[in-house]
Amino acid sequence: MGKDKNPRRVAENEAMAKLRMLRTSPQKLNLVAQLIRGKKVDRALTDLTFSNKRIAEDVKKCLQSAIANAENNHGLDVDELIVAEAYVGKNLVMKRGRPRARGRFGRINKPFSEITIKVRQVEEQA
Repeated sequence: MGKDKNPRRVAENEAMAKLRMLRTSPQKLNLVAQLIRGKKVDRALTDLTFSNKRIAEDVKKCLQSAIANAENNHGLDVDELIVAEAYVGKNLVMKRGRPRARGRFGRINKPFSEITIKVRQVEEQA
């Protein structure tokens, strides 16, 4: 009598986590996302831990969430996970301003962005 279960948005050997409203520009966030794409998750966590970028701490939290989703919700093996995809999107932009000379107004945009991380289980080659 109830509703049917929603189909999964990712494959059977994948898990996903999304983090919204990150207070940085998408361009700066994409530099950190490039750092972890295609790597094994333990190596990616290490790279994010020792990165000098401020936003790397939030990306690390999102990656840990994706790993936890893979382990607890989908029963995947954590040791065989890689970062399959890490992509960045735009979110809202706060418009602020500052008075300038001769009665003008200097516009200051404060962008927000979001990141989506997908991890995939791959069997290691012997």
